[in-house]
Amino acid sequence: MTKRLARLAEAHTGNPVRGIEGEAARIYFGALGRVVSSGEFEFSGRSRRPPRDPVNAMLGFHCAMSVTECAGAAESVGLDYQIGFLHRPRAGRPSLAPDLAEELRAVTDRFVVSIVRRRQIAPDNFVSTPGGGVYLNDNGRQRLIAIWEEHKESPLRHQLLGKPVGRWA
Repeated sequence: MTKRLARLAEAHTGNPVRGIEGEAARIYFGALGRVVSSGEFEFSGRSRRPPRDPVNAMLGFHCAMSVTECAGAAESVGLDYQIGFLHRPRAGRPSLAPDLAEELRAVTDRFVVSIVRRRQIAPDNFVSTPGGGVYLNDNGRQRLIAIWEEHKESPLRHQLLGKPVGRWA
């Protein structure tokens, strides 16, 4: 990762930055796979559209929840969530929301890792489709949302301030 960060200084346009980001993502998700793989769930890398395993299904669903919350937060303070910086504007995409959600990826990914490791979600919370996709079923979505809402309510001790702060406003 350090080598990729050093290469950013020479990246003068978006395409090289996106290439470096892709390389770093492969390293990151490889490490994430080693952390979450257990007897119940395996994760060999990020897959989307469709997600190919339960961990990818949870990462994708939780990412979508985060983007939705970021769009609402941006709109609530008067920002146009259609205009982004990293995600180019495209019809129907709230480009600012995934820009903001990207900053929270560590929080959202850590949440998914924690519920997998704590065995708070089970294999029967997923459904497989004929095309090879794996998705949360109704009970799985309800369970994930309930755990997330509870998680957001618990304060986090801020290391610099030395006091508890809310996780998500």
